[in-house]
Amino acid sequence: MTATLKESTALLQDPHSLREKRENVLEVAIGREVRAHRRKQEITVADLSETTGLSIGMLSKIENGNTSPSLTTLQTLANALAVPITTFFRGFEESRSAVHTKSGEGVELEREGTRANHQYNLLGHIGANTSGVIVEPYMITLSEKSDRFPTFQHGGIETIYMLEGEVEYRHGDQLYDLKPGDTLFFDADAPHGPENLIKLPARFLSIISYPQGT
Repeated sequence: MTATLKESTALLQDPHSLREKRENVLEVAIGREVRAHRRKQEITVADLSETTGLSIGMLSKIENGNTSPSLTTLQTLANALAVPITTFFRGFEESRSAVHTKSGEGVELEREGTRANHQYNLLGHIGANTSGVIVEPYMITLSEKSDRFPTFQHGGIETIYMLEGEVEYRHGDQLYDLKPGDTLFFDADAPHGPENLIKLPARFLSIISYPQGT
């Protein structure tokens, strides 16, 4: 069963919104760590309230990043959860990576499932990160010398964005005619790949995302 973007529901997130106001980022990071350690130890908010003497309402505000807890309060929580107080600042201190790849500087490689004269350029890579997701962006170029592409499968979700040329792209038992500006977004576990090379050279972005550890 296929679907177009027009048939999909409205986006649930604003991609341009800030996750939190800057002055509240530290409180949110602390709250997430407190909640994560409490749940990991299967401690209820009521139990933690009884152990620490903090009210359920105050604990709720802390976990939701709606208040700035004092060091005394943080030390009390650290003792109750048996973790170092510095643990609560971990999410705030973690670095956030960005990869800038200049034009023509992508790493050319042979990816599993490729054939002769199918040029893959990896445009960037961020390994383990707090999102729990790995994303691999490729620039793929097909020329007159390219072999017919065999379908292959891998885990995750893939997005194809056509830049130049024209190909018939297979996904499962469906063929999609992709021209410049077209996008194909799909479950990569189904057999997929360019079935027919109609207008060459053809270039498209392939962005693959999958959970860490797979």
